[in-house]
Amino acid sequence: MGAGAAAVGAAIKTTLLEPPSVAAEQVVGRKVRFVSIGTGIRGCDLLRAARLVTSGVCVGAADLYTTRHTAAKEAYRADIPTTGDYRRFLDSKDVDAVVIATPDHLHRRVTLDAVAAGKDVYCEKPMSHSVADGAEMVAAVQGGKRIFQAGSQRVSSILYAKANEIYQSGRIGEVHSIDAQWNRNSPGGAWVYPIPPDASQQTVDWARFDQDAPQRPFDAERFFRWRLFADYSSGLGGDLFVHMLSGIFAITGLNTAPIRAYSSGGLYHYKDGREFPDFLETMYDYPGPNGTIQVHIHCNQNNNDQDERFSFFGSAATLVVTGNSLTLTPQKTPAGFESYGWDGMTEAQRKVGMDEWKAAHPAPAVPPAAPEAETFMLPQGYNDTVDHFNNFFRAVNTRQHVVEDETFGHHAAIGCHMANYSYFHKTIARWDGESNSIKG
Repeated sequence: MGAGAAAVGAAIKTTLLEPPSVAAEQVVGRKVRFVSIGTGIRGCDLLRAARLVTSGVCVGAADLYTTRHTAAKEAYRADIPTTGDYRRFLDSKDVDAVVIATPDHLHRRVTLDAVAAGKDVYCEKPMSHSVADGAEMVAAVQGGKRIFQAGSQRVSSILYAKANEIYQSGRIGEVHSIDAQWNRNSPGGAWVYPIPPDASQQTVDWARFDQDAPQRPFDAERFFRWRLFADYSSGLGGDLFVHMLSGIFAITGLNTAPIRAYSSGGLYHYKDGREFPDFLETMYDYPGPNGTIQVHIHCNQNNNDQDERFSFFGSAATLVVTGNSLTLTPQKTPAGFESYGWDGMTEAQRKVGMDEWKAAHPAPAVPPAAPEAETFMLPQGYNDTVDHFNNFFRAVNTRQHVVEDETFGHHAAIGCHMANYSYFHKTIARWDGESNSIKG
């Protein structure tokens, strides 16, 4: 069933979204030659997706753990050059761009090195490990006139594009409340990643990993389960909150820091020495076009019911976006005389009120049809990372800005940093635009 075709007789009109056309995916200019810096879990996922991308080609990979050099080649299915020191690629004229999939605390260093070498940058979310890191990255990218794209791939999804179209059409009405959740219920989803048996100071370049963090002796758990520790990670804020904030930005057009944020939660299940909560929820106030928009985000690593879900509550309709669908449900607004408010009046008063309402609302010759809910579905096998890569590589060749540029990525990351600030300081976090910093 193509776009525009609906299931006849269905209670909810259902449409299958069309993937980008072949023409839209064609290479603009030559293929962009990129190197992958960081080939762990996400890095290898990106390399697998990159095999499907026609607009770019991987010409090398770097990682601090030597065994991942083989993993990178297997993921990309090519015998690409590999190294433990990504800087060896930056002087090459055969490299146009870098894809950064390192732990969060190294994003700033690698981005600054790449920009200084004249390379464009695709950097996995969260863009920054701190507000200060993000500000420095923005200044470097803009000063160097480089293309930068943050790696929240759903921003390029055709599902989010459809949600944005509906949102911007005004069919939802005024929106002052957004709820988003993304839950997981497995050790892997809670960052208890495997530690390979060959992990040692001979196979891991611990000094480079630890260079922008408090100096510690080699610790394989910190290297392979880095998301557990504040020295390298931003916890649930950086892992999942930033995905949801990026999605909200893409759908609504918001692109700013929150006014304030208040977090609650706790470390309830994983008593393994981690430094972040396994349940976190945050209430944000964002400045909207019609007043404040309250955004409520919550993540649970002990339950995954209704995993990955956004709800936009408008005065005219509710828009719900999940991992592979969106549904627009018109609000049931009162169609007749509202008698409830008159129940404390006399019968004579109620009759006068009803007569006045009927005079102001003459009955139509043909009663209007009940508003119909609509659902849009992603096609089977759709891969938003491929579209995100294509958008980035197209921008590298055309020098046109991407949607999820350095400003977008910085603002989304600020939201996750404010969530963590509020949680750990047990206070409301406020954004100070004059000093570009978080205040308690």
